Amino acid sequence: MDHQYGFWDDPKTWVAAAFFIFFILFGSKIWAALTAILDKRADQVRTELAEAQKLRSEAEALLADAKKRREQAMADAKALLDGARAQAQQLAASAAAEAEASAARREKMAVDRITTAEKAAVDDVRSIAAEVAAVAAENVIRASLTPEAGGALVDRAIASLPTALAPKRAA
Repeated sequence: MDHQYGFWDDPKTWVAAAFFIFFILFGSKIWAALTAILDKRADQVRTELAEAQKLRSEAEALLADAKKRREQAMADAKALLDGARAQAQQLAASAAAEAEASAARREKMAVDRITTAEKAAVDDVRSIAAEVAAVAAENVIRASLTPEAGGALVDRAIASLPTALAPKRAA
C-alpha cells in the first residue's frame, strides 16, 4: 500500500516547511542566546586568567624580594666574616697569646651571626612561601570546591573516623 502524494500533499514537505519557518523565526534568538552564554563564559575565563596572572606576579615579586633579602644577608655575612678575619689578624700582630684567644672568640661570634642571619633569611623565605602557598590554596579551594563537594568530603571524613582511630585505641 504505497501512497503517492503530490508535492503539497506530502507530510515531509510540511515538516520541512515548518522546520525552516521555525529557524527563520527563532533562529536568531536562539543564536543570540547561545552567543551570549558563550561570551559570558569567555569573559569569566578571561577574568580568572587575569586573577591567576595577578597572583603569579605577586608570588614572583615576593620570591624576588626573598631572594634579594637572602643575597643581602649573605653579603652582610661575608662582610661580617671578612671584618672579623681582618680584626683577628690585627690582634694577632699586637699580642700573640691574647690575640689568638680573642680572634677565636670573635670568629665564633661572626660564624654565629652568620648562622643566625642565614637562619633568619631562610625563615623569612619559608614564611613568605608558606603565606603564598596558603593564599593560593585558599583561592584554589574557594574556586573549585562546591558546597556539595565540601559536604561530601566532610561526610567521608566522619565516616572514616572509626577505622582511623581503631589502631590508636588498640595501642
